[in-house]
Amino acid sequence: MEITKKVVFIAKDDCVQELKDLLITMIDASREEPGCTLYNIYQLSEKPTEFTVVETWENQDFLNAHGKSDHYNHYKATFEQYTADKYKDDMKTLG
Repeated sequence: MEITKKVVFIAKDDCVQELKDLLITMIDASREEPGCTLYNIYQLSEKPTEFTVVETWENQDFLNAHGKSDHYNHYKATFEQYTADKYKDDMKTLG
């Protein structure tokens, strides 16, 4: 079953560029992973401290493998120092 997640990051005011740079490192590496059908990161125009990641994986096994990848582990070990808040939502496609 396909899995889609939305993850929102709010950067600390003095760490916007650092968080942006870190998130950018995730894009190509994640898109190249088996089972990744969508991996996009957006920065809100009106709120430049806010970033939204939308990712879709073919199934839970591929998402679990993503969580074990080197680039994910680097992000996981680093993001908190740049982040004021983070929350996520699981989503499903309608229709």
